[in-house]
Amino acid sequence: MTSVQDNIRGKVAIVTGASSGLGESTARHLAARGAKLVLAARRTDRLEQLVAEIRETGGEAIAVATDVAKRADLEKLAAATIEAFGRIDVLVNNAGVMPLSPLAKLRVDEWDRTIDVNIKGVLYGIAAVLPRMQAQGSGHIVNVASIAGLKVFTPIGTVYSATKHAVRAISEGLRVEVGNSGVRVTIVSPGAVESELKFGSSDAEAAAGVKAFYDANQIPADSVARAVVYAVEQPANVDINEVVLRPVSQEF
Repeated sequence: MTSVQDNIRGKVAIVTGASSGLGESTARHLAARGAKLVLAARRTDRLEQLVAEIRETGGEAIAVATDVAKRADLEKLAAATIEAFGRIDVLVNNAGVMPLSPLAKLRVDEWDRTIDVNIKGVLYGIAAVLPRMQAQGSGHIVNVASIAGLKVFTPIGTVYSATKHAVRAISEGLRVEVGNSGVRVTIVSPGAVESELKFGSSDAEAAAGVKAFYDANQIPADSVARAVVYAVEQPANVDINEVVLRPVSQEF
């Protein structure tokens, strides 16, 4: 009898934002289960180091420099994946930014970047892999949202929350649209998890508040990685639609 763990072995998985935090941990966990990894981020030095570590343990991985805010980069990422491994089984849309500040401070440039990465980046990733997944009759798109997609993170995270609410809406709509084609969709909504996300605020007051909140509550990045693995390892006819996870101590 095949164990669910074997459902990951040999699958080709793209992970965006793989240079640190949730993405790096997810890549390591998938590689440990026998997945072939395509690691995407802007910081290629970190990607190459992770590729080397995965290969040293007998895994397969490549790195592709990617800015998810640029659609052409996602198309190149998908093409590089096909060239290296012949198919795309999993996309983990993990790349994200979290610059926080009250709306009245009018950090409009930061709003634009948050929308470009957190919403458009997810959509560009979907656009790059969906035709290939539908053509092969299988695939799995995992979108990393946030607790802030369930509840508006006021008074400093309104725009960030808006982007994560959008990720949840996109994911649910996609799930309904593509289910009959064999493509699965999962939303993972974490609370405070150890990553560089908490350092994204240029507003000093917001940055101090976020640091204190994370210091008091955060759980390791592999908490999210295990949730992704759980969703991906299910049999092909089972779709884990949404996973919500928080530190036990986190109220929000």
